[in-house]
Amino acid sequence: MKRISLIACAALVAGSAFAQQALWGGTQIVSPQINPDSTVTFRCVAPKAKSVQVSGDMLPENVIDIPNYGKYALPGVADLVEKNGVWEFTTTNKVASEYYCYNFIIDGQKTVDPANVYINRDVATITNCFIVSYEKGDKGDVYKVNDVPHGTIRKMWYDSPSLGMQRRITVYTPAGYETSGKKYPVFYLLHGSGGDEEAWYTQGRISQQLDNLIAAGKAEPMIVVMTNGNAYEQAAPGESPLGFQQPQMVMGGVKEGMKEAAFELSFPDIRKFVEKNFRTINDKKHRAIAGLSMGSFHSEQISKYYAGEYGYVGLFSGSGVGDSRKGDGTPSSCPVYKDFDKQMANLFSEKNKPYLYFVAIGKTDFLKKGNDDFLAYMDAHKYPYVYLETEGGHIWRNWRIYFTEFSQKIFK
Repeated sequence: MKRISLIACAALVAGSAFAQQALWGGTQIVSPQINPDSTVTFRCVAPKAKSVQVSGDMLPENVIDIPNYGKYALPGVADLVEKNGVWEFTTTNKVASEYYCYNFIIDGQKTVDPANVYINRDVATITNCFIVSYEKGDKGDVYKVNDVPHGTIRKMWYDSPSLGMQRRITVYTPAGYETSGKKYPVFYLLHGSGGDEEAWYTQGRISQQLDNLIAAGKAEPMIVVMTNGNAYEQAAPGESPLGFQQPQMVMGGVKEGMKEAAFELSFPDIRKFVEKNFRTINDKKHRAIAGLSMGSFHSEQISKYYAGEYGYVGLFSGSGVGDSRKGDGTPSSCPVYKDFDKQMANLFSEKNKPYLYFVAIGKTDFLKKGNDDFLAYMDAHKYPYVYLETEGGHIWRNWRIYFTEFSQKIFK
């Protein structure tokens, strides 16, 4: 019995030591390290590795040409150099103020940085993240949690009779909402393909952005509703009765050619829930919609199909496609996509035209040509819009910029 007790005690001590190491010890490697000269150093302990690389949006993009499609920008990659089992790389150029994401690639296998506990998920990819900020008000500072009044993030379920299920949304309310008694404008914010109602909150840093922009007087206090644009899903992976299913870019579950339309036709269910449960100003002047990539397509279609209901429309990194086609290439019969020209003319009629129609895209975005074609269509019909073109491709760094710019232009 004494021997068993000693073994049990040893196990407890070992377990305690392990727990204490997790609490107090951990790795002594610093990665990433932001240096006084504004470069950034990455380190990885991998004594048995043959090669270690870092890939992320703090490095120059690797732009490739895809036949019949155009340019596509991939995250830059750099080699780390090994010394005594520790691999290290320091950027050659100064790293600008920003929010960055990166991975390590060890012997060809993508993985996270063990020394950096800050990670996020984009579809099925896990990346580390860090913020570089040099002075108050610069880009990185807008993405930080600063000493300003803070809004509230709510994860809520609403009933969607159109889709026959309970669905989940993320809602931001500005600082003071709970006690002000005031009504607020509403901004409906849509994600891209493979994303969900978590995407803009985690990757877009919208709660930090709005807290800081509202506190600085640059944006109006507003409610932001982040939807799940996948009509076949109840909620983000891991947040629905399906459990911890593997996230995918495209998942089945709706009729052929009706994936986008099913969500667009069900959009009034979301608005009904929001306007019933929050203090909202329910008119065109106080209602905005915007989205990235697939969400840009949704925003384009919803704004024209429900013409006159959204005073501000934002298309971030969209292709500007006018209709949706079924798998066999034939036009969809869905009313959202029928009579595109007629619906656009109605949207930009004197009665319905938005106060702001905002289009933004990166120079190396693979959807740039489709976006350019859409702008040519807008110009040919003399429909007014505001255009922003940035460096880089189809990446969150750009979408955060577009949100920052758009959110400062609405509800003025």
